Amino acid sequence: MYAALLNEGRFRIQHCRDCGRYVFYPRNLCPHCGGEALDWTDPKGTGTVYSTSVVRRKPDAGGDYNVALIDLDEGVRMMSRVEGVAPQVVRIGMRVKARVAPAAGDGVPAMVVFDPVEG
Repeated sequence: MYAALLNEGRFRIQHCRDCGRYVFYPRNLCPHCGGEALDWTDPKGTGTVYSTSVVRRKPDAGGDYNVALIDLDEGVRMMSRVEGVAPQVVRIGMRVKARVAPAAGDGVPAMVVFDPVEG
């Protein structure tokens, strides 16, 4: 379901009706209370960089990129990358906004990436 939503350009996370907490990565049972009442919901999409690392690659292999852990404002943490700035510019505590990057023709699936929030 999650991948199908991304392919439609929609970023959604789960919300547990039993305990009221948000869930990511998608599951069948709430990891907080064990409840089965998980609904799909639209997150605000904003968050904060919890950690970041620069992955070094040769320029002809696509160049450097970052891998970041993002804490969404809903309280879940997800692994992604921050785009729109050089990988070395991404900092812990940076505010970011989610967007869905469409699937690439080279087999890379649609995925959630983040852009810095100005201000």
